Amino acid sequence: MKWKHFTFIGLGLIGGSLAKAIRKVYPHAHISVLDKDARSVKIALSEGIVDQELHTVKEIDQDTELLFLCTPVEQNRIFLTDLQTILSPCTIITDVGSTKTSIMKEAEKLGLSSQFIGGHPMAGAEVSGYRASDSLLLENAYYLLTPGKSFPLELTNKMLAFLSSIGSIPFVMSPEDHDKSVACVSHLPHLIAACLVKLLKEEDEKGTMKKLAAGGFKDISRIASSSPVMWQQICLSNKKAIVEMMEDYITVLEEIKNFVKKEDPQAIAELFQESGEYRNSMDSTAQGLIQSEYAISLHVQDHPGAISIISTILASNMVSIRNIGINHNREKGEGALQLSFYTGEDCEMAKKLLHKYGFQF
Repeated sequence: MKWKHFTFIGLGLIGGSLAKAIRKVYPHAHISVLDKDARSVKIALSEGIVDQELHTVKEIDQDTELLFLCTPVEQNRIFLTDLQTILSPCTIITDVGSTKTSIMKEAEKLGLSSQFIGGHPMAGAEVSGYRASDSLLLENAYYLLTPGKSFPLELTNKMLAFLSSIGSIPFVMSPEDHDKSVACVSHLPHLIAACLVKLLKEEDEKGTMKKLAAGGFKDISRIASSSPVMWQQICLSNKKAIVEMMEDYITVLEEIKNFVKKEDPQAIAELFQESGEYRNSMDSTAQGLIQSEYAISLHVQDHPGAISIISTILASNMVSIRNIGINHNREKGEGALQLSFYTGEDCEMAKKLLHKYGFQF
C-alpha cells in the first residue's frame, strides 16, 4: 500500500528515525512536523526528510493518514486532548511511548479508541534528539502495537504491513501485557543498573572498585547513564507493573543469597546453568528494548601512530567516531582499543573498512 501523508508531533531520536525510515521507503510521501525545537526541524527540512513545519496542532492537514505522537508520555496525553476535535476520523493516531495502559485509557475517555493504536518501537540509543536519529535504528527491531477493543482489525493489519515495510518486526499485544513485559525486560534492568552503580559509589572508599569496573560491570551498568527525566516519567507511569516485578526480583535475590550463605554449590551451579541456557535461547537477530551500543573493540599493538592510522581510515570514508578508549580490563577477550559510533550504520561501515585493512576484532 502507498502511504501519502504522515504527521509527527515531536522529532527527537525516535520520531526522527521513523521519519528517515519512511522517507527511504516512501520517497514521495508528504511528511509534516510539529516540534518546539526549530533547529531540528530546520535540519530535517534541509535534508529533505521533512516537507512542512507546523506551528500548532490546528495546522495539521485533514489528509494526514498516520500521525505519530513522539513526545514524553504525559505530553502525548495532552496532545491527544488537543487532537480530539481537529483530526479527520480517517486519521490513524499512534504514539511511541514506553508505557501503554494510561494512554490507552486516555484515548478511550476521549472517544478516540477507533482511531488510536498504541505503539512502542523497542529501540533507542544513549544519545537523544534528531541529530542522533538513524534510518536503521528501527530495522529488525520489535515494534509493539496495542490496539484497543474498538480499533478495527483492518487498520491493525494496515499498521502491521506499514511497520514491516520500514524493516521493523511488528508484534501485537494487550496494553496490560505490554506494561508487564517492558517492566521486566527494560524498566527493572535500568533500575538494577542504577542501583549497582550507586552501590559501587557507596562501597568504593578508596576508588579501587571504580578503576576495576570494566568488562562485565560496564556491560550491565551501561544503561544507568540513561536520561533521568525520561526514567522518572517511565517509573511513575508504569508504577504498578514495576513494583510487582521488583518484589518478584527481591524474592529471587533472597533465594540466591541463601544459596551463597549456606554454601550450596549445586544450587549456585544450577542457577547459572538454567539462566545461561534460557539466555542462549533468546533471539539474537532482533533488537530489544535495551538501548544499543554501537561499538567495536580491536586488537591493536601499542605503538606510535596506531590510533592515527585507524582515525584516518575512518575519517577518509566519512565515518564519525564518537569515542575512543583503552580496555584496561579485558576479562572477556576484548581488544585493547574500544571505538564507539553515533549510528549503527557508521559502526557497520567501520567494521568493513578496518577488516579490509587487516585489523582483528
